[in-house]
Amino acid sequence: MIKDLKHLLKPFEPFNSFFKSAKAPLCFMHLRIVLVEPLYDGNVGFAARAMKNFGYSDLVLVNPCAVGKEGIARAAHARDVLENATYLTIDEVFETSHVTVATTGAVSKSASHPMRMPFCTPRELREFAEDIDGTVSILFGRENWGLNNEEVKRCDIICTIPTSEIYPITNLSHAVAIICYELSQLKPLVSIPLATYKEMEHLYIHIDEFLDDVDHPDFKKENTMILIRRVLGRMKLTWREVTTMHGLMRRAQRRMKNSQLEIKQE
Repeated sequence: MIKDLKHLLKPFEPFNSFFKSAKAPLCFMHLRIVLVEPLYDGNVGFAARAMKNFGYSDLVLVNPCAVGKEGIARAAHARDVLENATYLTIDEVFETSHVTVATTGAVSKSASHPMRMPFCTPRELREFAEDIDGTVSILFGRENWGLNNEEVKRCDIICTIPTSEIYPITNLSHAVAIICYELSQLKPLVSIPLATYKEMEHLYIHIDEFLDDVDHPDFKKENTMILIRRVLGRMKLTWREVTTMHGLMRRAQRRMKNSQLEIKQE
């Protein structure tokens, strides 16, 4: 593992103080790059280097390959990003994020299939993130087949990099570099803290219950919840807005319950 290979890093010691002085872009958003089950430590190292190139340092690894000599060599002066990487489960990533972004090279061809729709480009993601005050986690999938549908389904936003149809899938570290470059252009704006992950999950649970109360067809429910998650994920809701939505649904549920009681009494 990385800590066992510190002797490999001795040649880079003279550069340490210079590279540690690099500052992250000034903005309210806290960016995390999350690599989900990366297969090759060289790509992990290159991704760390790309992050530091654009001022980012919070690297999260989910069930990664072992990072050894290749990863250290590819990271070069971004060794500190590798050393300080956080190891989390996929559930922990979602639980500690305000907004989650799934990156994918494969997108849905129709709005009727919402799993990977709607999607934005890295530049549109930057515009979306400009006024976020919270943690934004950007998930990158495995080199061979990316993020699975369950991981994508749980994300708020879908992001894809416009590429040539001749060869549309980019290398993992190249994708990290492109997105980090775009987000490094962020300008600080006045912002309001977003609702937390738990607050949003409670809202989704309430909406799911509300769908039952209005007799929403069971066979449509999964797609409906994905669409709702996509819509609300783009809205960047505050805790106050979430509370208001709970209140509206509770009021509607009480009205429906009272109407049913009146009908039975008649």
